[in-house]
Amino acid sequence: MNVFPWLLVLFIGIPLFELYLLIQVGSIIGALPTLALVVFTAVLGAALLRRQGLSTVQRIQIAMNRGEVPALEVVEGAILLIGGAMLLTPGFVTDALGFLCLWPPAR
Repeated sequence: MNVFPWLLVLFIGIPLFELYLLIQVGSIIGALPTLALVVFTAVLGAALLRRQGLSTVQRIQIAMNRGEVPALEVVEGAILLIGGAMLLTPGFVTDALGFLCLWPPAR
């Protein structure tokens, strides 16, 4: 399987789509409110990520103290890492996916 088309979509297609959405939203509500919304989602996402991440680290430590393998917690940590990267990427689609990664039932 050739990975190049998928990487092309990820690194070129998604940012172009996000830029298009930002321009469309900016033309409807204005540039400053759009910028404020993007910054707000990034700050909110970082706060939620910190909280969820600390909780996951605590659960990993508890499992390890019991002598168990914290497999589920490690997977959740990886999903949180991906969600955090998406939240730091400016855009509405990546923010939605990032918040979905932070939502415990979705993990």
